Amino acid sequence: MALSAFDDRTRPPEEAEVRATLGSTWSLWQDLRRRIAADFPPPADEWGFATKATGWGFRLKRKDRVVLYLIPQAGHFLVGVVLGEKAARAAHECGLPDHILELIDSARAYAEGRGIRFPVTTPGDVDVALKLAAVKMAK
Repeated sequence: MALSAFDDRTRPPEEAEVRATLGSTWSLWQDLRRRIAADFPPPADEWGFATKATGWGFRLKRKDRVVLYLIPQAGHFLVGVVLGEKAARAAHECGLPDHILELIDSARAYAEGRGIRFPVTTPGDVDVALKLAAVKMAK
C-alpha cells in the first residue's frame, strides 16, 4: 500500500477521485491550494509520482520551487515540507504547535533539508501548513 491513496503509476488522479477520497477534507485541500497561490505568486502545481511506495502527490510550487507537498489519503491528506536548516531554526519563532516543532527537530537532516509530513483534518492544520510555507519561502 502506497503512502498516497493513488498508486497507479500510469495516470495521475482526476479531481473527482481526489474529492471522493478526501471527503470532508476536500474543502481544506482547496483552501490550502488557494491560499498558497495567493501568498506565493506566480503559483504552479503538478502531480508527481516518485515511487510505488509513495504513489501520487500534489506539489504546490512557486516557479520551480516546491512550497508544499499534498498527499491524498482516505478521509484526509498529508502535508509535506522540506525545511533548510535556517528555516528549521526559524520555525521555532513563528508560533507553531509543539508537536510540529518536535517533528522538525527529530527529522533527519539531509543536504536539501529536514522533511516532515503531518495530517490535515482541520482548518487549524491548514494554518500550520501556511506558517511552514512562509518560513520555508523566507529562508
